Amino acid sequence: MTRLTYRAPGVYVEEIPSARQPIAGVGTNTAAFIGIVPDTIYYAVPNPSYDPVAARAGLGGPAGAPPGPSTGGETPEAARDRVRADRDRLADELKTLKATEGTPRSQIRDKQIELDNKQAELDRAEQLVSQAHAPVTAETEDEAAYTDGEPDTDWLEPPSGQRAPAEHPYYLKAFNVGVAAWDTKFCTNFTEYTNRFGPFSAFRSGPESHRPMYPGHHALTHAVYGFFKNGGTRCFVARVNSAAELGKVLTNLESIDEVALIAAPGLPKSTGVWNALMDYAEDENHENVFAILDSPKVVGDPNDFDIQKITYSGSAEEPIPHPSKNAAFYFPQIEVLDPSKQIQDIDPARGVEAKYRGRTFVAPSGHMAGIYARTDEERGVHKAPANCVVRGAMNVKYYVSKPNQEVLNPQGVNVIRMINGAVTVWGARTIGGDRNGEWKYINVRRFFLFLQESIDEGTQWVVFEPNDYALWGKIRLNVTAFLTNVWRSGALFGLTPEEAFYVKCDAELNPPEVRDLGQVITEIGVAIVRPAEFVIFRISQSTGQEKT
Repeated sequence: MTRLTYRAPGVYVEEIPSARQPIAGVGTNTAAFIGIVPDTIYYAVPNPSYDPVAARAGLGGPAGAPPGPSTGGETPEAARDRVRADRDRLADELKTLKATEGTPRSQIRDKQIELDNKQAELDRAEQLVSQAHAPVTAETEDEAAYTDGEPDTDWLEPPSGQRAPAEHPYYLKAFNVGVAAWDTKFCTNFTEYTNRFGPFSAFRSGPESHRPMYPGHHALTHAVYGFFKNGGTRCFVARVNSAAELGKVLTNLESIDEVALIAAPGLPKSTGVWNALMDYAEDENHENVFAILDSPKVVGDPNDFDIQKITYSGSAEEPIPHPSKNAAFYFPQIEVLDPSKQIQDIDPARGVEAKYRGRTFVAPSGHMAGIYARTDEERGVHKAPANCVVRGAMNVKYYVSKPNQEVLNPQGVNVIRMINGAVTVWGARTIGGDRNGEWKYINVRRFFLFLQESIDEGTQWVVFEPNDYALWGKIRLNVTAFLTNVWRSGALFGLTPEEAFYVKCDAELNPPEVRDLGQVITEIGVAIVRPAEFVIFRISQSTGQEKT
């Protein structure tokens, strides 16, 4: 530090502050998840006393085939599993035909039509299961869909010193959630989450065996698991008693600057929840937050799935949120394995084939947040979180074809598709798509938020400094150094830094009338790279003599 006066003769070695004040990039991959969680949940535990012979004897009929009311002994679930097995067989046959050299195109086309028809049959079978056991319908999941069930007392954990019935392959064990309502807990791995919120909760018994006992906790747990499975490392998890308390949790999250991604997988997929998350993300006090929204489990008419009905018209009944540059929307739900259901499905009375045990459909927001985090870490926030395999996903709720996606993509509905046998994210747009203009791509919007927040936090030292030429030069120096590093990472378009960005802070932008107001203005322009969404190859015939 320099001194203003020198009184004694001698040599003075002084430390002069450097003009460089490095700007560091802020984190972009810390997520926040919100869900409805009861005070106590139950989860399935294998019964060490289980006797398969006793279990089958208790059915009063063939093992694994409980009597059905109107289908010759076949329950809606069994019918669904049978059709699904046929669908999988046809898919394998089609894959073999395509891989076999010389297969006639007509044969491939016929097999594709057969597969499409079987998929439509499977969709109807899924709807019959929902109709038979779940009164909740179609366009939106209301609060009723998130009503917790009650465990069957016959299946509860036996008192100490006693054994569970031999015909029961599992029993239900209680877990008391140690997190208060509206409270938020920080987790760096899935074990920390389960220690506080509990493991995968049980499914219902009897005719509603396909429905989770605690829908909010079920969805939240799978979201957090999917987040860490797909590359996430840090998240905050908040508990509420009902969707009406969402606003209180969002208020509490305002004090956590780290949060860059937000989702509410454990709440109903309704207009109210969507709007609350989007309003939070677009609020100027925390505009660096990006919301990930989930689609309802079923869209369109419950008896006839129609992809054309997925559209936004401003009506509260439409299954798509209104356009937003700070949010993304994913469809359809993905199929994953549920450890608790896997244990319960061993029960022959549930009538689930071995290869389908434990399978359930969940909202993809948690998995997507993990993909965002992984992409940010491996490639940078400028890379679109798309063309990525969803780790832990086995299938999708609906198969969306390319013609169907041509309807959805312009609206900003990001489709998750089966690509080369893998569940793959095949969309990278913000909600509203083309309506959002320059902000129609997720990575472009998130990268701009990253720049804003990084420059904001990295230039706090400027406040109350003398507003003169020296300060303007320091601002230009540090912002230019930061953007040069960003350009070198491949996030900005241009062969040179001069082509990729510019930084202006001079007397023209800061005349006396601006300085008199205590303001210093800096103008920054950046050329952000856009994703190659449509890859086009133009091929023509050549005579072999033409020069390239």
